[in-house]
Amino acid sequence: MESTYAIISSTNRKGAMSYRLALIYQDLMSHAGIEAQLIDLEQLPPDFVFTALYDNSKKNQIFNEFQRVITASTKFVFIVPEYNGSFPGVLKAFIDGLEYPSSFRNKKAALVGISSGNQGSALALSHLADIFNYLGMHVFAQKPRLMRIENNLLPTGALTEQYLGYLKRQVEGFLEF
Repeated sequence: MESTYAIISSTNRKGAMSYRLALIYQDLMSHAGIEAQLIDLEQLPPDFVFTALYDNSKKNQIFNEFQRVITASTKFVFIVPEYNGSFPGVLKAFIDGLEYPSSFRNKKAALVGISSGNQGSALALSHLADIFNYLGMHVFAQKPRLMRIENNLLPTGALTEQYLGYLKRQVEGFLEF
């Protein structure tokens, strides 16, 4: 079975570096011959936690399109910023709104952590990997942690060679995973 890929920019913060990194990752995958759909959580309906979850499941047409992409995908790359020692709450709400257990069970994920500080989102990646393991998703062991991202994402929009190398190695391994 051929894999289908989705890259998730895991925050709804406007102008987030996560989205810029997701575009870079998508370009790396394209250079490797892989087409990956980009999911930007900034595009979620602002009221989705009230109009798409629980008793309102399948009632929000915009959220349903996100679900369609998730359902169709077999491999995911999550670009995960560190918020308050973990990952953004909007990502957890997004995951909670998806169909359970079919959205992620027996699928595969790669995680990339980014932070302004020197931990590179390590706790966030750990928390998220625990959730994905609970959901039955297989998490790729290589998890680049891009710390002090502001110093490594150049004004041109490119990453420093060191960080770009981390992502290239992850792409290569994830394609074989």
